[in-house]
Amino acid sequence: MSNFTKMSLVALSIMCFLVVTLEATNGYAEGILADSPLEVSADIAIYSKYIWRGITLDDDPVMQQGIYVGLKGFTASIWSSLDIDGDDSPNSDEVDYIIDYTHQFDNFSLSVGHTYYDYPAADAATKEFYLGAGLDIFLAPTLTWYHDYGDEDSGGGDGDYVVLALSHSLPLGDSPITLDLSGHLGYNNELFIAGDGGDIALGAGLSIPLTEKITFSPNINYSIPTGDAEDLYNNEFYGGFNLAFDF
Repeated sequence: MSNFTKMSLVALSIMCFLVVTLEATNGYAEGILADSPLEVSADIAIYSKYIWRGITLDDDPVMQQGIYVGLKGFTASIWSSLDIDGDDSPNSDEVDYIIDYTHQFDNFSLSVGHTYYDYPAADAATKEFYLGAGLDIFLAPTLTWYHDYGDEDSGGGDGDYVVLALSHSLPLGDSPITLDLSGHLGYNNELFIAGDGGDIALGAGLSIPLTEKITFSPNINYSIPTGDAEDLYNNEFYGGFNLAFDF
């Protein structure tokens, strides 16, 4: 990994930590953005493994963080995952650059976007377009199609992934804490695998408001690869926590 990439990843982690601290202590960040049309949020998470679309990218704990800036339906994001044990193999360090546009109708939304995936430790990268639709009804179903057009010789996936995702939150009594349930069914057509496959994912967690702007979310997850992916990856149980905040 280049020194520049290391510095970028460390800087992103430090920036996320600092804005969380400032927001938690005195609302400094909220004051800066009070008169701004921008919608800014960020999160920091620790997970016992890194599982992505049924693919095990790292069996070791990872730290993941992101910053999201929105304006009139557009959102620009930088998201990264750091292999906490960076000296072992595989080193799954990743930085994603994402542009999204989402238009909200009455109870229906359409999204289109692009992601550039950079894997600096592996000296690889790929990119994909996506198109998604969601319904604001029970279980909040969303259907999203991703098309990876990255060059396989440079680490690209050169395939497609379609996923149906569901989620539901249940309040716990009269408290502000909710039990959050989620799941998805994904279909993989030659995206980093040979042939057709997919995955089933199940998740459960809590959303615990710490302040008006900060939410702590411990969670557990189970991933089941299917089809041709089943020959390459195992069922995986993993967990972690996420600290999310809005300004």
